[in-house]
Amino acid sequence: MSEETHDEGASNEEVTPVDEAHDSGDALSQAEAILNEAGTETGEDTPVPDKEAELRNDLLRLQAEYVNYRKRVERDRDVARENAVQSVLTNLLPVLDDIDAARAHGDLTDGPFASISNKLDTVLEGLGLQRIAEPGVAFDPNVHEALIQQPHAEIPADHVAQVLRTGFKKGDRILRAAQVIVSLGE
Repeated sequence: MSEETHDEGASNEEVTPVDEAHDSGDALSQAEAILNEAGTETGEDTPVPDKEAELRNDLLRLQAEYVNYRKRVERDRDVARENAVQSVLTNLLPVLDDIDAARAHGDLTDGPFASISNKLDTVLEGLGLQRIAEPGVAFDPNVHEALIQQPHAEIPADHVAQVLRTGFKKGDRILRAAQVIVSLGE
């Protein structure tokens, strides 16, 4: 009688493939374990019937669709985040123009407002905002907006002679083209 009790206890302690699959947390292995268990309960050693194979294929297809959906949602979130940052940066451009004008007039050489403008510039650079304000570079219609062409002795033809209004870009995207005077050379 004690042997029967021992045998029953041993059968309760066995770990089935389904339990191992539940421990792994993998949905696909859980589904395969359930399908395999269903085949062993019926005592079938033959290949999986068509219905079970169809269900297995449906399960694999659903899992692949879910993985693709999750990747698409993550990509869409990144795009939405990037668009939100660009929208904020675009709305700040007039403020940056005013700060640049104050700097040009010498109003932001020192003091609390100079500190604030420097911190703002640092934060915006951290977000990836870049200024387009280099004179002497080759004129690029994708980056520059030519307002005037003038002869200039020191700068070769078709190069930026002077930047009238700073342009801005984030990454490869131009938020605002720089308004420039283009040199005609001598």
